[in-house]
Amino acid sequence: MTAELDLRAITLDRDGRRVLDGLDLALAAGERLAIRGANGAGKTTLLRLIVGLERPTSGEVVLAGTPCSSEADFRRARPAIGFLFQDSDDQLFSPTVIEDVAFGPLNLRVPRKEAFARASAQLDAFGLGHLADRPVHRLSGGEKRLVCLAGLFVMRPRVLLLDEPTNALDEEAGARLIDHLNAFPGAMLIATHDPALPARLGAGQRLLRQGRLAGD
Repeated sequence: MTAELDLRAITLDRDGRRVLDGLDLALAAGERLAIRGANGAGKTTLLRLIVGLERPTSGEVVLAGTPCSSEADFRRARPAIGFLFQDSDDQLFSPTVIEDVAFGPLNLRVPRKEAFARASAQLDAFGLGHLADRPVHRLSGGEKRLVCLAGLFVMRPRVLLLDEPTNALDEEAGARLIDHLNAFPGAMLIATHDPALPARLGAGQRLLRQGRLAGD
């Protein structure tokens, strides 16, 4: 079976420092894996590299069996990969909630009526329908996180990349987020400091240290 993502001998140098050092990682369909490590270990960099927001100094990124090196390669692969940023304010940019959730389908040239219908249905599924017309800057931290996740789910991805998904969430918002993530059938790669999160998501764990994953 083709891996959803396959990182092969990935090295990344930045400002004279080796951030990732010959790192290998493969994630199968439906597999869940948590990457833990200290601040500055490279967890966010690793996620950004998978979707082409950063490029390795050497090594190969293979997504759904297709090697990706150019922006065109990554652009074709990105619709199948949902990336939840660590800071929700970096991800929300449309005036209202419904417009933000509809942005992804619209960007794929889904007709406007269908895109907004899909966004509305996704908000309802998340229990956020009452927020559809609210300006995104008037959301609470937990609401922002859930709206970001709804914007990923509406794209029907096969893979989720989650950067500190429960960061700064209260217990109720965190529980709602976990419920939705546990309902996701695809593969999941999670960067987290939370020692309890992997078990809550049924994920395996690896430690990123000195640019390598434990076991490499």
